[in-house]
Amino acid sequence: MNDELLQVLRRAPRERADAARNRSRVLEAAGRLFAEGGVAALTVDAVAREAGVGKGTVFRRFGDKSGLVSALLDQRERELQEAVVFGAPPLGPGAPPRERARAFFDAYLTYLADHLDLVRLSETASPGARFRIGAYVFWHRHLVLLCADRPDPDHLAHVLLGMVAADLNAELLAQGMGWDRIRAGVASAVDTLVDPSYLP
Repeated sequence: MNDELLQVLRRAPRERADAARNRSRVLEAAGRLFAEGGVAALTVDAVAREAGVGKGTVFRRFGDKSGLVSALLDQRERELQEAVVFGAPPLGPGAPPRERARAFFDAYLTYLADHLDLVRLSETASPGARFRIGAYVFWHRHLVLLCADRPDPDHLAHVLLGMVAADLNAELLAQGMGWDRIRAGVASAVDTLVDPSYLP
């Protein structure tokens, strides 16, 4: 199981030195703009100006605003991905699937709460953006492997990830639901869907 996730984790494109420098400049500029003005400040024009590169450089490297925000979130996502592959159980290998799934969703909801605006932007900047993000591919594969004994684990993994979509959770928070209630609901759904024989 870990070998398959490790392959997904290591699929990082190789870059020329000048491309890596430009990427770093753009991400540093985007980070400064976000810190100063939030999501509204993250326009491709503003990031290119702040980084001292052409707008085309930003588009070629990141595709669109969603790609730019995804790259900003990449380091934080990689830390969680590495904990899933190499960390201690139950988040890492060695625990039963239901416990690993619960630990993953608990950790992911912490990440989501800390970065909700950025994650929401990365997932909704263009139609279907959420499903093209490399991290989504990793999370989906992880859940497919955890749900291998369930009917149609591929579909079930998408259903489970639907519970932590940033747009959905922003709306739930706006309705006054709160992170504690969201966490409890997700945990209950994971128990039922990943291991229907589980009895609390």
